[in-house]
Amino acid sequence: MSSAKTLLIVYHSLTGGTRQMAEAARAGAAGEAACAVRMLHAAQAGPQDVLAADGYVFATPENLAAMSGQLKDFFDRSYYGVLDQVNGRPYASLVCAGSDGSNAARQIVRIATGWRLKPVAEPLIVCTHAQTPEAILAPKQIGNEDLERCRAMGEALAAGLVLGVF
Repeated sequence: MSSAKTLLIVYHSLTGGTRQMAEAARAGAAGEAACAVRMLHAAQAGPQDVLAADGYVFATPENLAAMSGQLKDFFDRSYYGVLDQVNGRPYASLVCAGSDGSNAARQIVRIATGWRLKPVAEPLIVCTHAQTPEAILAPKQIGNEDLERCRAMGEALAAGLVLGVF
């Protein structure tokens, strides 16, 4: 077994759905004793947090067919401070979508590609089908099946870090 690893989960959530997904990933990763898990709101995370981690989960709601502005702000503030210093590190992404989430996921892939990160899972998109202003702004409750998928992703990412698979 290798030395202790750190998984950083950076998220933004307005109505709670994305936070539930990130917490499920954290719970899955926490089962790996040799992996420390840090979960930070996008407004609180920065380049020093990225540099201190061995792998990442980026979690965002879909806002107007895009990642949230707060997650984008995290990437804007961190991008150049870590460029060419995190090459090859593994990442995965979580998207809580109202319609399809694919563009938000694609934006994360493009940024991660610029950082030369290694994708270790397909983006995990949970669609709430919230389409009216009231439904979009309402607190979300993510179903157990989807939360289990998020938990399994966190568990697999942490295990892969510890075992040196990634």
